[in-house]
Amino acid sequence: MSSQERSSPPTREATAASTDPETALETARRQLDRVAAQLDVDDAVLERLSHPAAVHEVTIPLERDDGSVEVFTGYRAQHDSVRGPYKGGLRYHPEVSRDECVGLSMWMTWKCAVMDLPFGGAKGGIVVDPKSLSDDEKERLTRRFTQEIRDVIGPNTDIPAPDMGTDPQTMAWLMDAYSMQEGETIPGVVTGKPPSVGGSYGREEAPGRSVAIVTRETCEYYDYPLSETTVAVQGFGSVGANAARLLDEWGATIVAVSDVNGAVYDPDGIDVAAIPSHDEEPEAVTQFATTLGDDPGGARRISNAALLELDVDVLVPAAVGNVITADNADAIGADIVVEGANGPTTFAADTILEDRGIHVIPDILANAGGVTVSYFEWLQDINRRAWSLERVNEELESEMVTAWTALKDEVERRNVTWRDAAYAVALDRIAEAHEMRGLWP
Repeated sequence: MSSQERSSPPTREATAASTDPETALETARRQLDRVAAQLDVDDAVLERLSHPAAVHEVTIPLERDDGSVEVFTGYRAQHDSVRGPYKGGLRYHPEVSRDECVGLSMWMTWKCAVMDLPFGGAKGGIVVDPKSLSDDEKERLTRRFTQEIRDVIGPNTDIPAPDMGTDPQTMAWLMDAYSMQEGETIPGVVTGKPPSVGGSYGREEAPGRSVAIVTRETCEYYDYPLSETTVAVQGFGSVGANAARLLDEWGATIVAVSDVNGAVYDPDGIDVAAIPSHDEEPEAVTQFATTLGDDPGGARRISNAALLELDVDVLVPAAVGNVITADNADAIGADIVVEGANGPTTFAADTILEDRGIHVIPDILANAGGVTVSYFEWLQDINRRAWSLERVNEELESEMVTAWTALKDEVERRNVTWRDAAYAVALDRIAEAHEMRGLWP
């Protein structure tokens, strides 16, 4: 199969015509194909990168608190390890699937390469609603899942991290379960742990901090002074809340924030420091919104869908994937979209936004602070030497600005979108590694 045959993405019209939700895997492959058509990369390398190296599916029996037994399905997708151990999150969510894990593992490969980290991509999870689990049930489920995938993870093999529905406590349980079976404490098997058991200061805030850094650099590049810039943030979890608070600190005006049940909009700006994040107090945005009226000229409640279409300078979709689609891309009112969530923009929507001249800063750069500080944590673990929060933030600032600058240079040199530039940088680095290492006979 020639690169032309395998590298022709669907047309805007053909893709937009589909009413089926686009999976993470479909989006990831289309994005790869689009950039591959523009680069001189060996067809064999592209073919390898279109598929995961392995996908592990396990069943996890759990004894519920009432004594009943329920069986759950878990996955760990490992995409590519040519540049180093697999790296990626574990999510507990009812919609976890094999294809989602594969697609997200591909994005992790690109993300690590964009940041020039010595990791490849992985992703995994359990098909479960974490809200349906007690703390004891979540611990038992995590420990059993760790046992089921123990042979395919490790500090030099595959290093999980928190994602949707998991947190530092989940990672501490995973590290303990793995270490108990190995007969020694191995903190480097997982990142995103509490600092008391080898975690890094600043890890939880890192994805939101990187979104804020990238937003700041992009606004400066396009001559949007932060003091005159309006920002809408969809999702007020760890990523959205930390990004909003930092941008507010730096002088931007946050005019809208949301949680799963709705949004708050105030054209004069919102005091985001006064609203707890979803992690701190679930549905705090909704509770704040109930205190407001529906004054069309002032602070008021709006829907999540309406937030995406606000006339603002910067939109940060930081909730879930596939929120900007062919159905609403023509109504997006922002000049710049900075992707805080993984895969918030479908392939078809991306094309529409490009046609409209809206700059989209891709997730594989914008929220890469998480995996970058995970790398710092891994270094701290294997060296048994902790860093201060100040050092973590300084190192993250340096890494994010360096990566952003590399993409900016690619955008200017080749006159491409930011997403195409990110994929070009990543693919060049990964392809070179594959070509240098060769193919085992």
